[in-house]
Amino acid sequence: QVQLVESGGGLVQTGDSLRLSCAASGRMFSTYTVGWFRQAPGKERDFVAALKWSSDSTYYSDSVKGRFTISRDNAKNTVYLQMNSLKPEDTAVYYCAAGGDYSGSYYIPKEYAYNYWGQGTQVTVSS
Repeated sequence: QVQLVESGGGLVQTGDSLRLSCAASGRMFSTYTVGWFRQAPGKERDFVAALKWSSDSTYYSDSVKGRFTISRDNAKNTVYLQMNSLKPEDTAVYYCAAGGDYSGSYYIPKEYAYNYWGQGTQVTVSS
């Protein structure tokens, strides 16, 4: 079992930066893929970024590539999402997720590939 707790959300202005954290307890991330998803009001939850712990490979959606960076701290069993140049369309609840049952990059953006989810943290970007 893995328990995930996100933090770091807030209200910022266009062009600002935020760093989200996803701390895991109960089991180490070492065999997992850890992903960030987001859900805007009235929309489906979308993939944002992911990191494969074993290989340190990273993946990004086209909408955030070049602006967001996913990284990890092994000692803290924590994954971060550094978000720069934020836009109003980045406004959403951001969820951290972890999964380990699927291999292959095809599954990276698929929600069903993730077994554990955090409670979400709100990010609001004002124009």
